[in-house]
Amino acid sequence: MNTADQYVKAIYLLQQMENGPAATGALADMMEVSPASANEMIGKLESRGLAEHEKYKGVTLTDDGIVRARDALQTYCIIERFLSNVLDVEEFRAEARELEPVIDDMIADRLDTIIDRNSECPDCFDPETDACKYLDVCESEAETETEAAD
Repeated sequence: MNTADQYVKAIYLLQQMENGPAATGALADMMEVSPASANEMIGKLESRGLAEHEKYKGVTLTDDGIVRARDALQTYCIIERFLSNVLDVEEFRAEARELEPVIDDMIADRLDTIIDRNSECPDCFDPETDACKYLDVCESEAETETEAAD
């Protein structure tokens, strides 16, 4: 997955959270880059027909951008679930973010055969919690949070 894929994935998630265009500042924060860097990439995405940017309103994905974002999100979910559910990596989210740019489609497809991905992926990903609802860890975290509240 390349940098453009990471950006379209971030824009896609922000659009879901904001129920509308993704704010450039929020995108920069999510990508941990400067607003100028985010704007530069938005321009590149526009030139590739993946996004549309309206000044002071934000950025939205085109239909092609949405398809690419959903593919990128699915790859991220595969990596995350493999690290968490198969390898039992404690810091799986941080590791998934590190691996995301270097895992290609062939490797993601092979990992996918191991994790038994649910057919509703990537719709199973909740941008608010930054997690797939099928992660084993989410169930144990939810139990821990419930116990802490009692």
